[in-house]
Amino acid sequence: MVTPGFVAPEDRAAVEAALREQLKELPARSAFYHDLFAEHGNPSFETLDDLGKFPFTGKQMLRESQAAAPPLGRHAGVGLTEVVRVHASTGTTGKPSWVGVTRRDADTWTDMVARAFRTMGATREDVVLHGAGLTLFVGGLPIRDALESIGSTLVPIGTGASEKAVLAMETLGVTALHSTPSYVRYLAEYVRGLGRDPREFGIRKVFVGGEPGGGEPAFRQYVEREWGAPVTEGLGNADMAPVLFGEAPGSGGMRFTGGRHVVVELIDPDSGEPVAAEPGASGELVYTAVDRECCALVRFRTRDRVVVTGAAEDGAPLIRCVGRTDDMLIVLGVNVFPSAVRDLVQTRHPRTTGAVQIVVPGTGPRVEPPLRVEAEWGEAPGDHAQLREELETLIRARLSVRAEVTLVPPGSLERSEMKSRLVRPAG
Repeated sequence: MVTPGFVAPEDRAAVEAALREQLKELPARSAFYHDLFAEHGNPSFETLDDLGKFPFTGKQMLRESQAAAPPLGRHAGVGLTEVVRVHASTGTTGKPSWVGVTRRDADTWTDMVARAFRTMGATREDVVLHGAGLTLFVGGLPIRDALESIGSTLVPIGTGASEKAVLAMETLGVTALHSTPSYVRYLAEYVRGLGRDPREFGIRKVFVGGEPGGGEPAFRQYVEREWGAPVTEGLGNADMAPVLFGEAPGSGGMRFTGGRHVVVELIDPDSGEPVAAEPGASGELVYTAVDRECCALVRFRTRDRVVVTGAAEDGAPLIRCVGRTDDMLIVLGVNVFPSAVRDLVQTRHPRTTGAVQIVVPGTGPRVEPPLRVEAEWGEAPGDHAQLREELETLIRARLSVRAEVTLVPPGSLERSEMKSRLVRPAG
């Protein structure tokens, strides 16, 4: 049974009708789904309650599909001649894979992403500094399209051009920033390095997405203090849509903004069983495309682990992403998300910079204690031994794992203008 709440009641009949047609035609368009559905007895679909009869689609399955039939894979529903743009799904593990977008797919993405950014607070009066990669990254060009459709004035800085970002903020009346959490932090540090205060630019909104971290309380406090502006975040997936969830200012979580284009499920990541989207629940997001042409994925496991923080006034679930199940480390049976470690270290700013890396012997996810954490000391660290002990105690108290913290100088850990690497192999 599909997790209730993510499909608005008034949309249910239309979504079921469109998905009924999609699933009926898909095996004829996609050799991958022809075979996969046949392996599972060719399940039939009438209502959303039938979706659970269909098999999951995993990321590794898509990689194998593209290896077998390059460039777009056996799962692609159209040929390359119907594709107007190609993106890459970089993910956090494995080789990047290609994501084809038809003209209709691109228009659908624009609709979904614009819904999300309107929810997050973007308006036609905003001048938005777009600090995300404008190449293969789905957080680049599709978000440009959406912001322009809203009527916002877009300043497409991209990445690797922080000096131009400062110039734009000085001269164009920029009101909002959009980037990954990593870059909005990086840009604040860059401005501080120029001897300037980020608040002097008068930014009024900060939109973040593209990686976990935007909902971390300590990160938010840091960014809002540095820029003097509230943070809202969005959540999406390169294989399905750039942004499917958006956070209304002051709401306490992201709500589904994909309209009638995607069906969302919440499942237990271990058993695959459905999880009710009630406050306090946690699980993995699963997406099914309702009207996608090129990559019409069915029950795609995103590996995004979320918690339900509450409900909007209309009853829609509100969520936060706490990490990815393929990033998660297991320390003596305890699940540890690297972003949670970063958030705890960030709470000690300005004694720390907030930058961390977890050093893991081997490939994980199982790690023998202690969890080895490198953390940068900040501008006012105080006694290093005391700070190190305090961080180790905090991690053990909050995450229930023993940690060994090594303090390193500010600026010594890897910085990224895209997604930060929080885990690295030892050696």
